[in-house]
Amino acid sequence: MNAPQSIDYESIFQHAPVGMCISENRVILDSNEALASMFGYTRAQLEGQSFLMLYPTQDEFQRTGDRIIPIMNAKGRYSDERIMRRANQELFWCHVTGHSMIPKQPLGAGIWTFEDVSEKRPVTAELTPREREIAALLVEGKTSKLIARQIDLSPRTVEMHRAKLMRKFSAATSSELVHKLVGLQL
Repeated sequence: MNAPQSIDYESIFQHAPVGMCISENRVILDSNEALASMFGYTRAQLEGQSFLMLYPTQDEFQRTGDRIIPIMNAKGRYSDERIMRRANQELFWCHVTGHSMIPKQPLGAGIWTFEDVSEKRPVTAELTPREREIAALLVEGKTSKLIARQIDLSPRTVEMHRAKLMRKFSAATSSELVHKLVGLQL
């Protein structure tokens, strides 16, 4: 009978095919090489840094944190697709998933994964931070009314931003806009 082999979790973390990090209070405690490479940093440059350095703007960092808290409190995990920023200032779409390690402490100790989805969803138009936020929520299939409720705007304001997005992406319909946002050309 063979003795069970021990599992080297550190090696698994470091060689995972997606970017991973361990954080506490939105500060990166440790990351793997895939995360550092995706964002254009070294692991040492990320260690001890706020997630803020990975966001296009401080406002987007703040609003995303505000959006995450109630969902993490309710479910203990969070997932979305959003535009992030590499060290060279390039913007790209990223699928982000996080799991709180301590119930009811959504921004406390957590495990986060990041997957670069820019090949499927290139950033093709110059967008404002609010347009990026609304675009990410549209891609999730949310209506203007739900988006308005979630980010504390009026539905009319969300519709105004959606109309601007439609012009920027040369989309004739909301459905065409979503397809273009996800990188599918009609």
